[in-house]
Amino acid sequence: MLMAAGGPSLAADLPQVSHDGMYLAPDTEVAAAYIKPEADFSGYERIMLLDAHVAFVKNWQMRHNSSSVNKVTNRDLAAIKSAMAELFREVFVGEFDGKGGYSLVDAPDTDVLLLRPAIVDLDVTAPDLPRGSRSYSFSASAGAATLYLEVYDSVSGEILARVIDRQAAKDVGGVMQWSNKITNRVAAERILQGWARLLRERLDEVRAAASSAAAQ
Repeated sequence: MLMAAGGPSLAADLPQVSHDGMYLAPDTEVAAAYIKPEADFSGYERIMLLDAHVAFVKNWQMRHNSSSVNKVTNRDLAAIKSAMAELFREVFVGEFDGKGGYSLVDAPDTDVLLLRPAIVDLDVTAPDLPRGSRSYSFSASAGAATLYLEVYDSVSGEILARVIDRQAAKDVGGVMQWSNKITNRVAAERILQGWARLLRERLDEVRAAASSAAAQ
């Protein structure tokens, strides 16, 4: 089962069966994971990764601008979204193609699993803006984000799984530290690497189990 193990769950707040016929998996390492009944991930050897959609938490720009001298413009907002989407691709390609041995492709095929990712409710605590001023931003945490990932068979378009998980950047023991584009990137990269590793490890487990069963 994809993403199955022990960990946080939103099972008490979510329906057991989704609107598109998937079942809520119990005891997962993510907040929630829905799986298509009888879904078989063992035959997928390659990955088709769509660009990540990125959306900020509601009113983030207004909230930030009301409490900071460095105002976030619409151009800044677009630049942060673009950078986050690029980092998502970089991390997931590195995990699957680099560590996992899954070839990344651009076209559907029978052995291609399609990933449609979104980063939603993005909340950057102290964005590093390209300004000429010498002001500094300090925070105990870089922020938080929610992964909303749908997994499809690339040929038929059938949805096989849906994963939802929210992660906050680890704080630094309550100590306020200078936040800039480097520290923000490190924090975001750590969260993305956790999601990518977890998904890749679950696919590895499924493939290993299928190979073992075939050899018997």
